Amino acid sequence: MFSLIVATFLVAWSAKDAGALPDSVDNIRNRAEFDRLARLATYPYELPHVLFVVDRLHGNRVYYANSKRFDSHRAFVNATYLSLETGQKFFQNNYLRTDRRFYMGTVAYQTPVKKWAFEFWEGDLISKEGIQDVYKFIQGSFYAPVAFKPNCLHQEEIGDQLPSIPKLLTRDIVAPADYAPMSLGTAVGRVRVLDRYDDKTVLDPTDIVVLPEAPVDLPPVGGIITSQPASPLSHISLRSKSLRIPDAYIKTAGKVLASRDGQIVKFATKPDQYLIGNPSPSELQAFQSKVAIRRVLLTPKADLSVTAIADLGNQRSSMVTVYGAKSANLGEIMHAHVPGMDVPDGFSLPFAAYRSFVIANGLDKAIDALLADRQFKSDPVDRKAKLALLRKQFAEGKLDDSLARQILQKAHSEFAGEGLFVRSSTNSEDLPNFNGAGLYSTFPNARTDEQILSAVKFVWGSVWNFEAFDARERAGIDHRKVYMGVLLQRGINAEAAGVLITGNPFDAPDKDCCYISATKGLGIKVVEGVKIPEQLLMHYETGAVQVLTRSTIDSLLTFDAKGGLREVAVPQGRAVLTDEWVHNLAYAARRIQGLFGKREQDIEWTIMKGKIYIVQSRPYLRE
Repeated sequence: MFSLIVATFLVAWSAKDAGALPDSVDNIRNRAEFDRLARLATYPYELPHVLFVVDRLHGNRVYYANSKRFDSHRAFVNATYLSLETGQKFFQNNYLRTDRRFYMGTVAYQTPVKKWAFEFWEGDLISKEGIQDVYKFIQGSFYAPVAFKPNCLHQEEIGDQLPSIPKLLTRDIVAPADYAPMSLGTAVGRVRVLDRYDDKTVLDPTDIVVLPEAPVDLPPVGGIITSQPASPLSHISLRSKSLRIPDAYIKTAGKVLASRDGQIVKFATKPDQYLIGNPSPSELQAFQSKVAIRRVLLTPKADLSVTAIADLGNQRSSMVTVYGAKSANLGEIMHAHVPGMDVPDGFSLPFAAYRSFVIANGLDKAIDALLADRQFKSDPVDRKAKLALLRKQFAEGKLDDSLARQILQKAHSEFAGEGLFVRSSTNSEDLPNFNGAGLYSTFPNARTDEQILSAVKFVWGSVWNFEAFDARERAGIDHRKVYMGVLLQRGINAEAAGVLITGNPFDAPDKDCCYISATKGLGIKVVEGVKIPEQLLMHYETGAVQVLTRSTIDSLLTFDAKGGLREVAVPQGRAVLTDEWVHNLAYAARRIQGLFGKREQDIEWTIMKGKIYIVQSRPYLRE
């Protein structure tokens, strides 16, 4: 999923004290109330601050969040159920759109000038009307005069059009400087000079990243340098402090480091100066060892000695290194005969079949050439095009005659006249620190021989989906050691489907809860995240069902008689699940959790003709 902020609390406070405070207040009447909610940033100067959210959907209500408890706006609105959006969807809707539901920013006491100011993230494309509204709402609910502090050129230009709103510019707070540390620290890493960062940029955890300005988010990296000043309250600045990543504004960064792009350097930030130089021999050796160890640790396991196709009922979770996590876990659930649910029958091709296909069609050489291609690794546009060509080679490759006969023989004898879901099951999913959800492809409702065999190659080729490759690259996974198992499973033409989590995704300590999202028809509409599904919480102790949202999905997916799917319009707003089905799903899910060491599970389910079918169970990884 896209994580916006991992911030830090830089002032001592106890969890007990924070827990005693409310989640938010509607107004702040004095400094003591502000300090109860505030956290403290310390570079380049002391900066107590409180997050605020203005909910335009509910009468422009202002929430001053308990910023000792909530480290981001998203964490606050999720935990209080104001919004269930996460990742890229939350980012797009609440920072880039002008017709957004929420205005989100920070009120801070600017210590050097002893004045209050409200501000937004420097990438926030808030409108002129938005700034006017926020000023009015904040001024009406805060005890002291508050000025607007723009954090980028866009916000400055809009601010110039609002002469009635007092401004507090960065240059009014601190004297202009060529250097300002956001986070103190030292790192050894490879310099990466970038014009911009977006979700297609691949970064290594050891990179020293040089950018014109701070983006809304970065994955953990070795160090951060910007050539435009950033707010001490920017998302990146707060994250750097929490992870002790050296982070600084250096006015001449682009010029100074252009010649060192790609080189390994030592980067240190101190209160009054920075250092960029060559690491010592021992520091260089430690850096190289760290990279080598990380690569070894993130090499997924695979047993290529097994070549037999296996029925789902004969698989166990221990076979994850042969048939993949999805298939092996479903085999475990099927074997357990959990009351109240079923697993659709199916059979799986082992990792060895993928490797044999790759070698027989010369695709191993094509893969080696790509991984050695410098432009492929550094240029997302080039990478996307070349991965598409590689997948085309998979689609055009020749399937082994014996394997093709085995697949079709089982399909004809065990699933005659039925549609099969041809599904991915790799060794690079459900790893301890790498979920892999949604990266690989499924072919739904394959009915003809041609569709079935083509679908197998389609799923094999999805190892090289652009999103899958980049996600593995960020995680440091060895692409050559990734293998694809294929699960061919009876298709359930669902009346309702969705996902559930055997816990509360918005409140981790709440263990007495099951979260369920649902839609009419097949569950693809839920996992694609384009529209809002029905979302519910079932509380085990009381059995109470809490409705978070009704579905806004206005169509359902169902089987097409010729294979694949077709879309049918449905009314919005109607309940998808009765309380009885919610209870049945929640208690079945808890039994599944027991099969996997009581670890929270992320489960895909369908309902058809009064029966629950489980089609995936994987560990739930919290952000």
